[in-house]
Amino acid sequence: MTTGHAFPLFEVSGSGYAMGFQYGEQAGDLIRKYLCWIEKETKLPRQQLCRNAQIFLGYIKKLNPVYIEEIRGLADGAKLSFDEALLCQARAEAAYMNTDGCSAFALAGEATADGNPLAGQNQDLPPEYADVATLLHLTPNDGRPRALIFTFAGQLGYSGMNQHGVALFANALYDYKWQPGLPKYFLKRAVLEQSTVGDALKLVKAHPVCSANNLVLADRHGTVGDIEVRPEGTAELMGDHPQCRVHTNHHLTPDFAHLETFSLADSGPRLDRLNELIHRHWGTITVDTMKEILADHDNDPGAICRHGAGGMHSIAGYIAEPAQGRLHVRRGHGCLGTWTAYEV
Repeated sequence: MTTGHAFPLFEVSGSGYAMGFQYGEQAGDLIRKYLCWIEKETKLPRQQLCRNAQIFLGYIKKLNPVYIEEIRGLADGAKLSFDEALLCQARAEAAYMNTDGCSAFALAGEATADGNPLAGQNQDLPPEYADVATLLHLTPNDGRPRALIFTFAGQLGYSGMNQHGVALFANALYDYKWQPGLPKYFLKRAVLEQSTVGDALKLVKAHPVCSANNLVLADRHGTVGDIEVRPEGTAELMGDHPQCRVHTNHHLTPDFAHLETFSLADSGPRLDRLNELIHRHWGTITVDTMKEILADHDNDPGAICRHGAGGMHSIAGYIAEPAQGRLHVRRGHGCLGTWTAYEV
């Protein structure tokens, strides 16, 4: 279902298989478009991509076997092969390429106007991704929490927030070597099944991944966190203030900063500008404040609101209110897009 200028919203419930089937049945046409886009972007044939995706099956099963049932249900519902449904869960890993950008934040306590936490980001990607983006609302019947996830058609894990107020947003990191490990999308899904930031950090540290990513976290209790994840390990970013975490697309932790080559040239300026604006509004920050910050054009076209630097555009944005169980999602650039609020 689609409402106005919002992304399509798909609501699923039940067992792992049932949720996968319902998503596949409802979003089948979009999932096929997503698979075509993966082929076009990677310049690899689908058969090869599917073979590559099979490498990650064991890691997903080890994380949680129910995810395999979700993938199986997705394939049946969308009338795809299991391997095609699996490819949706390992888009970047199957091609050994990374195209994400993003500017993310998590704030709480002294930083915000009412003391309640806020977290979110701009989602920076090639503009074609906007055509296959969806919102997925999950209501499992097996004890896992409800969650609202921004994702791409057929992909069962990405950024969002769950009913416990655990919010997750992410930044791609570069300058690493691909290794066998867990695909980042299901790691994010598993994070959105945790009850606190502390539980989420513990989970991330326990599961080696095949690529590099940074995760920005918040929960309804006002805890914020940030962890850089690489195939060789993880490192928490403590930040300059215990109630503020800000990250773009270069390594910031002492453990990994020496590996950074700044291959994404606008990452440093975006981080500086995001920090500048947050500290300018410190103590008075609201949802509307962050909407304005995510629309900032200083240093165009590689601003916080990106308009083509490195081939990336801010195709979407999110702001989570964990204490209220509310997720705001923007379709389009920060300066032009339309925001819609959702209850998790």
